[in-house]
Amino acid sequence: MNTPERFARRRQQLRKLFKSENVAGMLITAERNVTWLTGFTGDSTYLFLGPDGDLLLSDFRYITQLEEECPGVETFIRKSTMKMPEAVLQVIGKSKVERLGIEGHAMTVELFQRLQEELKGVSLTAVNWKVEELRSVKDPQEIEEIREAVRLAERGFDFLKAILTPEKTECELAHELEHAIRGFGGDGLSFPAIIAVGDRAALPHYRPGTIKLKESPILLVDWGAMTKSGYRSDLTRTMLTGKPDRKFQKIYETVLEAQRLSIEAIAPGVKCGDVDAVARDFIKAAGYGKYFDHGLGHGIGLDIHELPRFSQGSETELKPGMVVTVEPGIYLPGWGGVRIEDDVLVTKQGYEVLSNVPKDWDSVPVAI
Repeated sequence: MNTPERFARRRQQLRKLFKSENVAGMLITAERNVTWLTGFTGDSTYLFLGPDGDLLLSDFRYITQLEEECPGVETFIRKSTMKMPEAVLQVIGKSKVERLGIEGHAMTVELFQRLQEELKGVSLTAVNWKVEELRSVKDPQEIEEIREAVRLAERGFDFLKAILTPEKTECELAHELEHAIRGFGGDGLSFPAIIAVGDRAALPHYRPGTIKLKESPILLVDWGAMTKSGYRSDLTRTMLTGKPDRKFQKIYETVLEAQRLSIEAIAPGVKCGDVDAVARDFIKAAGYGKYFDHGLGHGIGLDIHELPRFSQGSETELKPGMVVTVEPGIYLPGWGGVRIEDDVLVTKQGYEVLSNVPKDWDSVPVAI
């Protein structure tokens, strides 16, 4: 349950880092970080953690919403004649903070320059990705939210398979999938669904177009659902709507085995780069190394791409409570691609695969 105490604990977690980062306060400008630290779900709002307490900087539009979502957190409501930089300058200036932590990866250059030029006697220190690192380990409630997002995605996929017909286009299927997930109680898709037919499946971040299912037997679907509270899932399945061929089967089974091996490598203390290497080395040994050059996966939560990252050489160690995607793929330009993706929880003992959409070879052919 979202209680004021829950968010206060998160802000206290962040405050514990102030000493090691050598700052006396911190300005949070990344929208999703403000949400995670306060429960506020609107936009155009910053959070200042200062020596005398926590303060949300917002405007007239959100007065009631802030009262409802963030009880107990003080607010600074700027008037329409005051721009956000002026509000920040006024609040920070009065706080007498000498070393201010900022999110260098999220703050605009304009705001940084204004603060640097006009906050006399205040040193700005980049404290990058620290909130995201805290967010990477989910609490039990967040894990349940992600489980629900996975369940919504699974129901949406079952619906999608049931409406496949030769004349359906990629775009039509994407729209119907989103409508179904909303009908099942979700807040929509986690991200615009990737529904790719034929050689379009070789584009990892393809945008659905007007290609019809009957134009090729290869169908890749990358989708996810978002809960009402904003938590997300991220899954991919690749199917055949026509007669299987040996080339497709070899590539599919290579990707499936690479995913199985890398999932089995997940455990607390294991480096993300080592998990990535398991899948990458297997695909390379099968002769497809140059056709898999994106990271193996990423964290999910309030954002669809969060920490940690399964990428080459990453030294980040997995911790219980992290929820990650595992999504190896092989992409052959002009032919098509195969990607298989599941959401995985890092547990104290190892891992738990949260998604349960069939992916064995027998499940790949679908009738249309």
